[in-house]
Amino acid sequence: MTAELISVGAEILMGNIVNTNAAYLSRKCAGLGLSLYYETVVGDNEERLLEVIKTAWQRAEVVILSGGLGPTEDDLTKETAAKALGRSLYLDEHSRQRILDRFKDRESNTITENNWKQAMVPRDSIVVDNNNGTAPGIIMEEEEKCIILLPGPPGELIPMFENDIYPYLRDKQPEVLCSAMVKICGRGESSVETDILDLINGQTNPTIAPYAKEGEVHLRVTAKADSEEEAEALIRPIVDELFNRFGKLIYTTKEKKTLESVTLDILKERGLKLTTVESCTGGLLGARLVDVPGASAVFTHGFITYSNEAKQQLVDVPAEILQQYGAVSPQTAQAMAEGAIKATGAEVALSVTGVAGPDGGSEEKPVGLVYVGCCVNGNTHVREYRFKGNRTKIRNCSVVNALIFLRELLLDVSN
Repeated sequence: MTAELISVGAEILMGNIVNTNAAYLSRKCAGLGLSLYYETVVGDNEERLLEVIKTAWQRAEVVILSGGLGPTEDDLTKETAAKALGRSLYLDEHSRQRILDRFKDRESNTITENNWKQAMVPRDSIVVDNNNGTAPGIIMEEEEKCIILLPGPPGELIPMFENDIYPYLRDKQPEVLCSAMVKICGRGESSVETDILDLINGQTNPTIAPYAKEGEVHLRVTAKADSEEEAEALIRPIVDELFNRFGKLIYTTKEKKTLESVTLDILKERGLKLTTVESCTGGLLGARLVDVPGASAVFTHGFITYSNEAKQQLVDVPAEILQQYGAVSPQTAQAMAEGAIKATGAEVALSVTGVAGPDGGSEEKPVGLVYVGCCVNGNTHVREYRFKGNRTKIRNCSVVNALIFLRELLLDVSN
C-alpha cells in the first residue's frame, strides 16, 4: 500500500518548530511496509490545504495528516479533509462528553465555546479517542482508501498512533518491512557504493540504501515479507555478503549502536581504561564518549590542552618538542598521548592536535592538518589527516577519525 504524510501548520513552515512528527510517522510507515513516496508541509490555509489533500488522495491509499485539529479558527484540518471527501460535520456526543470530563479534572475548568469545535466530526468516520488531549483523531474510509487525522502535539500523536492507528493499519497491510543497518567506518560513500554496485544494480527484495555520515557510511538493507521472520531471512544473506566485502570496517549492524559505544564496548571487554587529551577539538572527543551511557566504566579522564602551557602542565609534553616541532606535529601528538598515560595510569590514551582554522594555517601546516596519537599498552601510533571544510567540520572529522583509529588499533592488538 502507498502512503502519504501531510503536516499542517505555519509554525513548521516558518521553522519555529522541528517537524519530529513526520520523522516518527515515516519510521512507523516503513515498519508497516507502507510505501511512502511523498511528504508535504502546508500552512493553515484552507485553499492550499484542500489542494494538498486532493493531490495526496489521488496518488496514495493511506493519507495521514497531523496538526490543525485544535479549537481555534486557524485549525482547519478536519473541516478541509471532510470537504475534500464531500462529508458534512456533526456533533459527536461521545467526544463532547470526553472534552467535558477532561475540563472537570483541571483546576481551571471553564470551557470556552470554541472547545466544542473539537467534538464536531465528519459523518461516516471512525472517531479515535485522545487520552492525552481534547482533539480526537479521525479516520475516514472510502472504498480501499483512508484519510487519518492526528493531533499535532507529539505527546498526543504518538500514543494515539501506537495504541490505535498502528493496529488499524496493520490489519490493512499484512506485509511487514524489516531493516538492518550495516555501519561502515573509515571509507567514503563513493568508495563503498563502488564496491557494492553489483548488489545495488541487482536488487529487488531486499534493497540496499547507502547513507553518508561524517567518516562513516551506513547501508540500510530492507526486505518486505509476510512476517518479520521471513523478512529477516531475506536480509541475512545480504548482510553476510557485506561482511565478506568490508570485514572489520563494519563496526555494527545495530541501529542504535554508535562508533563510540562500540569502541567503548571493546575497551570494557578487555578491561582497559581510556583517557583523552585534546587540543584543536577542545573537548568534543570527550563529550562524544560521555554521551554513551556507562562510559565512566572505561573513560576516566579527559584533558583539554589548548595552549602549549597546558600541554606541558597537564600531560608533561617536553618544551623542547613544542619548540622544535610545534604544537601541530606527530611528535607532539605522541608526547600528548604518552603524557596522558603517565598522568592517569590508563592503558589507552587518545590525543588530537591540529589546525582547525579559519586562521593559524601556513604553507607547511595548512588549515585542516590534524595529528591523532593513540597509545595502547605502551605502544604509540600517530596518524596524519588533512581535512577540508570549515572549523566545525574539521573538528568533527578529527573526532570521528580519532575513534576510527582507536578502534582499528584495538582490533589489531587482539589478533
